[in-house]
Amino acid sequence: MKIAFFDTKSYDIDAFDKTIKGKNIEVKYYETKLNEDTCELAHGFDAVCVFVNDTINSKVIDKLCALGVKAVLLRCAGFNNVDMKYAFGKIHVLRVPAYSPYAVAEHTMALLLTSVRRIHKAYIRTRDFNFSLNKMTGFDLFGKTVGVIGTGKIGRVFINICLGFGMRVLAYDKFPCDEVKEKGVEYVSLDTIFKESDIISLHCPLTEETYHLIDNNALSICKKGVIILNTSRGALVDAEALLSGIKSRHIGGACLDVYEEESDFFFEDFSGHILEDDILARLISMPNVIVTSHQAFLTNEALSNIAETTINNALDLFEKGQCENELCFRGSTTVDCKNGKCF
Repeated sequence: MKIAFFDTKSYDIDAFDKTIKGKNIEVKYYETKLNEDTCELAHGFDAVCVFVNDTINSKVIDKLCALGVKAVLLRCAGFNNVDMKYAFGKIHVLRVPAYSPYAVAEHTMALLLTSVRRIHKAYIRTRDFNFSLNKMTGFDLFGKTVGVIGTGKIGRVFINICLGFGMRVLAYDKFPCDEVKEKGVEYVSLDTIFKESDIISLHCPLTEETYHLIDNNALSICKKGVIILNTSRGALVDAEALLSGIKSRHIGGACLDVYEEESDFFFEDFSGHILEDDILARLISMPNVIVTSHQAFLTNEALSNIAETTINNALDLFEKGQCENELCFRGSTTVDCKNGKCF
């Protein structure tokens, strides 16, 4: 089996080289992202392995199929960068549904604590031997209300962390979880989340329904001083609306590990260059905004799990003819295919 890896970083290579050792798999690592212009690099390969900012649209799918590529291996959980409707019946699409919910949930809390306790500012000050505490006052998380939108695996871990801090947790999900209810967490409407939460954390997938879930309207009914956390998908938040809310001082702060136009910037070094995205540049310049570049997943445990699941997905598909982590487009919904082949 031959697999072409796109948008590959050193940490990907380390994790996958360990996983494929001893297996009959030949790989080629490319730094470039997969798109219409780079498809030819997949010539002679059975599958391509891609990440969140690779583009798998209809033109890419047609080119891959013409090259004899049989599968797209997503080394991530999200698949909004894949035209699933067009892919159905043409090429297999497999994903990693879970790698380490703890990695993302813990990063979310790390961002929140950094923001409210001014850890990032203290680090910079003390590096300059400035030990003043002026303008460093934060607030307790104990007793605060956090609204968690999305109670899948990551959302549930984040809820557990918040409960450990003594926070009041409100939750929203189209499919409420009994495990969450048993912890005393109340499921409420989105409007209630917006109106009552001191902190709002997003842990839901990006769909047509959740696109710009946090927009001008949502922010207008939020509490003054609310903190927005997004370690899920960038386009859940209307970045322009968020910037406006911060400038008006209605939004107390934002912690972002994702950004809706991140594919042009994240994972690359632009130091010494002028950032052409004005909204991202202005958000980063705000004293109450913390941005990390899609880093929440990046732990040794998560990378190992991603590599192992991705390679097992490929082996299941090519050796057994089916894989439980294959994605299928059924009607208007994309679902995991657990009952045999998708085509």
